[in-house]
Amino acid sequence: MPVSLKGRSFLTLKHFTPEEINYLLDLSADLKAKKRAGIKGNLLEGKNVVLLFEKTSTRTRCAFEVGVLDEGGHVTFLGSGDSQMGKKESIEDTAKVLGRFYDGIEFRGFKQETVEILAANAGVPVWNGLTDLYHPTQILADFLTIKEHVAKPLNKVKFVYAGDARNNMGNSLMIGAAKMGMEFWGLAPKELWPSEELVAEMKEVAKETGASINFSENVDDVKNADVIYTDVWVSMGEEAMFEERIKQLKPYQVNMDMIKKTENPDVLFLHCLPAFHDLNTTVGKDIYEKFGLESMEVTDEVFRSRHSKVFDEAENRMHTIKAVMVATIGNL
Repeated sequence: MPVSLKGRSFLTLKHFTPEEINYLLDLSADLKAKKRAGIKGNLLEGKNVVLLFEKTSTRTRCAFEVGVLDEGGHVTFLGSGDSQMGKKESIEDTAKVLGRFYDGIEFRGFKQETVEILAANAGVPVWNGLTDLYHPTQILADFLTIKEHVAKPLNKVKFVYAGDARNNMGNSLMIGAAKMGMEFWGLAPKELWPSEELVAEMKEVAKETGASINFSENVDDVKNADVIYTDVWVSMGEEAMFEERIKQLKPYQVNMDMIKKTENPDVLFLHCLPAFHDLNTTVGKDIYEKFGLESMEVTDEVFRSRHSKVFDEAENRMHTIKAVMVATIGNL
C-alpha cells in the first residue's frame, strides 16, 4: 500500500515505521530537487500554519517559514511573549483555539508533555520542532544528508554520536538509527547514557530492523565509523552546567585525533548547530575566559574540514520540514 501521512502529527520518530520515514526522506529529496530547479510549489496553497516558540531558534524557525511560503501557504510566528499559552490560558484551551484557525501547528519548547497536549486537543497535525526529549525533524535532515554523502544505504551505516547521549539529540538519533537498521554507537560517560527504558525499547525495534544499539565510554570505538555526530555540551536553559559538562565531555570532543581513529578517510562529520567551534560567539569567548577552551564539542579544524557537511545538513532542515508539512496537511 502507498504511504499516507495525511492528518498525522509528528511528535517523535517512535510513532513512524521505517517505510514512513523513507517516504519522508524521498519526498524531501523530491522537494529539494524542485526548489533547486526553480519550480514554484503549491502543495500548501490555502493552508495556514502557526509556529509556537518557547525556545529561540535560527534553523527551525526559518525552515518552517520558508517551507510554508515555498509551497504557497501562510505562516504566523508566536514567540514566548506573543500568546497566553500556559499563562492566562491552558495548553489544552490554546490548542483548541489554534486548531480552529490553523491547518497545522509547530511547537518548539521545553517539555515533550506540552507538544503531546497540543496534539491531543488541536484537531489538526502538530509538529515537534524540539522538546526536552526529542528533536525528530532534525533527524530527517541528518539522514537525508547521510544519504547524499555516504555511498551506502542507511542500514549499512555505522553512526557514532559523541557527547551527551541522553539529551534530545542523543535520544532521537538512537531512535532514528534503530528504525532505519543502522549500527548506532553512543560515546559518552555512563552517567550521560539514555534511560535504560528507552534503550531497551529501541533494542526491541532493532530486532525487527537489523539495527544494533551500542554505548561505550571508549573513544576507540569510533573505528570504522561512517558518520560522527556531536551536539553542544549544554542544552538551552542549562547554562549553569558548563563546568560539569566540560569535565565530563572533554574526552569526547570531536577533533582530528578522533577522525583518524575511524580509519575511514571519508568519514562524515555532522552537527545540528549552533556549534562552539571557535571564539566568534559571546558564549565561546566567555567559556574561553573561564576555562581556557578555544572550542568545545568540535574543534574548528574538524568543523571546517572536508569531512564536515554541517551546512548541507542545515539546508536540509528546510527540505525535510517542508516534506513533513506537505505529507501531513498538503495538497498531495
